[in-house]
Amino acid sequence: MKLEVITPDKELYKGEIKLIQVPGAKGSFEILNNHAPIISTLDKGTIKIIDNLDKPEFIEILGGVIEVKRNHIIVLADIV
Repeated sequence: MKLEVITPDKELYKGEIKLIQVPGAKGSFEILNNHAPIISTLDKGTIKIIDNLDKPEFIEILGGVIEVKRNHIIVLADIV
């Protein structure tokens, strides 16, 4: 899957991943390969990213929006 994490100021992450876990407005959820299309708001919390080499990365956010469509994920986020 392709992931882009973007803030108003810069791009925080761009690359191929296996999994992303986000703090959804109604609870935390994960996106895996071939997930159904979705748009959701995000609350304050931590985004967990697992890249294709199984390396975890964490990004603290204040909130935002996630869009998933055809294994392309875009996260628009406000950061701490």
